[in-house]
Amino acid sequence: MVDDSTKFAPRGTGVGEMFQLLRDGTPRTRADLAQTTGQARSTIAARVDLLLASGLVAPAGEAVSTGGRPPATFAFNPGARVVLAVDLGATHARLALTDLASNVLVEHSEDLDIADGPDRVLTRVIELADEMITSSGRPRTDLVSIGVGLPGPVEHTSGRPISPPIMPGWDDADVPGVLRRALGAPVLVDNDVNIMALGEHATTWPDVDHLLLVKVATGIGAGIISDGSIRRGAQGAAGDLGHVAVPGRQDVLCRCGNTGCLEAVAGGGALVARLRDTGRDVRTTADVVALVRAGDTTASSEVRQAGRELGAVLATCVSMLNPSMIVVGGALAEAGEHLIAGIREVVYQRSLPLATQHLRIVTSRTRTRAGVLGASVMATDAVLSAVAVEALVQ
Repeated sequence: MVDDSTKFAPRGTGVGEMFQLLRDGTPRTRADLAQTTGQARSTIAARVDLLLASGLVAPAGEAVSTGGRPPATFAFNPGARVVLAVDLGATHARLALTDLASNVLVEHSEDLDIADGPDRVLTRVIELADEMITSSGRPRTDLVSIGVGLPGPVEHTSGRPISPPIMPGWDDADVPGVLRRALGAPVLVDNDVNIMALGEHATTWPDVDHLLLVKVATGIGAGIISDGSIRRGAQGAAGDLGHVAVPGRQDVLCRCGNTGCLEAVAGGGALVARLRDTGRDVRTTADVVALVRAGDTTASSEVRQAGRELGAVLATCVSMLNPSMIVVGGALAEAGEHLIAGIREVVYQRSLPLATQHLRIVTSRTRTRAGVLGASVMATDAVLSAVAVEALVQ
């Protein structure tokens, strides 16, 4: 992902670079570190002492002796600090307190309408964060970073939403400033689908360098992992699939003002509207999923057709980006194979054989946790960068 460490600290002297060797959790001796880095043992000893004092590194027992006293080993201590991860959707809020390896310590989920505006929504986020930190038994000073995902375009460098279509009142809202003043830690903000892509990639598919995460819920969007890193585009608008025109559907008006947008044709709201026209009592995407799981053939047919419409747009993405994996997440992905089957049907038919030869199209494994895991990864990568660690240990 993009290195945001410059937000946290100035350039330092080398302790941070050495810490990166320890982030994999493998116990190492001072001699191991000296051999790997080529630095003098006295330099290594001084830097290890700084990291031990910070808590980021902890003793990990003794190595096997080759004669004489066994040497001590040291390893990354992910429990040294905590990170707050916030995933805000159109109608939900999910929060998690994690350690520095993105292991969830405390989590909470509730219904929360993003259209209520930044004052009400962020006030609730702050309340929940306070409750979660208290329940974890950790002091507030252990909170070192906050990651936030929002359901709309975000200028990543400033962390401010830019003209988000489903977030009235949020345009240019100072989300990082509000949360930092209240909670006292640096804040990074990104689009919700980007953090889902980060979460799915880091925790489930770390060896897949080219991955497309597609969220299908109230809205539709994509997070792009290319060469192992998230790609946000010039203004952070990369992956906005929801407002790509679906061929032959110019008769459908989208809330963005255009016609034929994928979201207006195949998003959760569109499915709800069509199923209500048939007399079914549905109000949310979750209701659509419940109908499919209950065996309602009309709902299943609508979801499969939504998959085909999505597949028509994704076929172009496959030709353009050549991912080796497409991961489908979001509320509508919970409908089982109907959505995936529709997507596969069209993508494999319309994309060139070279692009689809090894392409896998699967359902998200992290499911509803993808967003908070990705927010945690984004926040920890920043605060554990070489530059940030240099500042922390000074």
